[in-house]
Amino acid sequence: MTTKIIGRTLLASLAISCFACQPKLSLEKAEAKMSEKQMKDYIQVLASDEFQGRKPFSEGEVKTIDYISNVYSNLGLTPAVENSYLQEVPLVEVSVGVDQSMNFNTNGKEKNIRYKDDFVIFSRRLDDSIEVKNSELVFAGYGIVAPEYGWNDYKNLDVKGKTVLVLVNDPGLDSGDDNLFKGNEMTYYGRWSYKYEEAARQGAAALLIIHDTKGAGYPWSVVLNSALVPKLYQQSKNKYADRAAMEGWLTQDIATEIFVDNKLNLEEAILDAKKKGFKGFALDTKMSMTIRNSYREDKTNNVIGTIKGSDLSDECIVYSAHWDHLGIGRKMNGDSIYNGAVDNGTSLAWMFEIARAFKAMPTPRRSIVFLAPSAEESGLNGSAYYVSHPVFPLNKTVANINNDLMLPYGRMKDLMVTGYGQSELDDYAEEAAKEQGRYILKDPNPHTGMYYRADHFSFAKAGVPALFARGNNDHIEKGKDYMSKKEKDWLANNYHKPFDEYQDWWDLSGVKEDAQLMFRIGWKLANEDTFPKWKAGSEFKAVREKQMAN
Repeated sequence: MTTKIIGRTLLASLAISCFACQPKLSLEKAEAKMSEKQMKDYIQVLASDEFQGRKPFSEGEVKTIDYISNVYSNLGLTPAVENSYLQEVPLVEVSVGVDQSMNFNTNGKEKNIRYKDDFVIFSRRLDDSIEVKNSELVFAGYGIVAPEYGWNDYKNLDVKGKTVLVLVNDPGLDSGDDNLFKGNEMTYYGRWSYKYEEAARQGAAALLIIHDTKGAGYPWSVVLNSALVPKLYQQSKNKYADRAAMEGWLTQDIATEIFVDNKLNLEEAILDAKKKGFKGFALDTKMSMTIRNSYREDKTNNVIGTIKGSDLSDECIVYSAHWDHLGIGRKMNGDSIYNGAVDNGTSLAWMFEIARAFKAMPTPRRSIVFLAPSAEESGLNGSAYYVSHPVFPLNKTVANINNDLMLPYGRMKDLMVTGYGQSELDDYAEEAAKEQGRYILKDPNPHTGMYYRADHFSFAKAGVPALFARGNNDHIEKGKDYMSKKEKDWLANNYHKPFDEYQDWWDLSGVKEDAQLMFRIGWKLANEDTFPKWKAGSEFKAVREKQMAN
């Protein structure tokens, strides 16, 4: 063992000194090969109507994965899976049919609420007809069981066979207490996906999340558009019989009415739910709902290309950017194709140009993986599948560098790090940002939980340090107010809508500069022999330590 370590250290020392003597000019020459025009060309093709919104299981998928495979081939990347760029991802597609209102009965008083306007509903269960009848409504605060925070919203609360009503986000939001969970920074416990998982563990028949724009991080229109397209899930041997029969969202107005019908005040209940020791309670209301599910099992594809390393070729750095979007959906202003130009055409272009720069350099010590996951929009399915079926073992995967939704407004002074403080990758980012004359900025909207909403989270959850960073908030010429208005406008009018389309006026100089920065980080990681670590307090630290011990 000692000989092996000494040998590796000696090799590392020789290799590092070899790379150190390469002039900085070689990095700059490689970066100069990155092209804004080429980025625009990629996005124009991927976001064209011909690609039909790049929905998995569609003709748009076939065109997309063929196109990305050709890009990889032209860049000189090696196919990652048995001489193919494609990694099959088995999923099940579930479409919900809703023919009726949701019914609430409060002491004999009937309330029927409208699908789409007042609620959305779906189910993972692979049954043709799913019914919840006269199910007692229970308010469970934030629906969280978090031992490390001394928190259990389900303590002494029987929800078996009942419909649980919970708040979005976690108790720290707007509490004024930075020590309550993580204050305004959302934890994984605040995500809707966790709340559905926990309700299933508690034996609930249904879970309804009360929507709040700030708490969710997006308006009701985003919830609606995501709910109306067929859902994609990992295939399940028990057909998801272990999940709640129904999962969905209610508008806050409807939740308020239900509390009024019970002679209660929702705002007061929200304040109480933020207090440690909060006790959930039953309401004098019963819910009834029937839905139809149609489903089919099929395979989508991740697209993966690699550059093989030299003396540490069994270790890798993974760059990722998802290829999918929402396909053809609800028509808005006469347009039903959800093109996904920013989300996530910009990040695919970012990744392709990073690959171009790597190919212009000498062979790195570690291998580089370029992963375009499928089915991100339906719950990070493609990246989750990759993590459970990796090209390189996770304890040989040094880091993941991911991007998603890069705004096309030009260069930025900042490098916004989502999830800042999680890992030592923040230090790499800070060093690279300084080289560009930029500064690190923590995500100014941590309550939206973006660290848990993109593909890097699949890696983080599995223990691999993951970086999600891009210029976003401080325009190099027009400043912060300008970018704040631009981002809010884009999220309100384009995000998850048919209007996320390529425009000729786009300025991708900032996306290019971010690509150069992330190339430098990856190049440094690829030529070291150490592994970046999670920082103290990260919820992923213990997973990685156990992983590396093995």
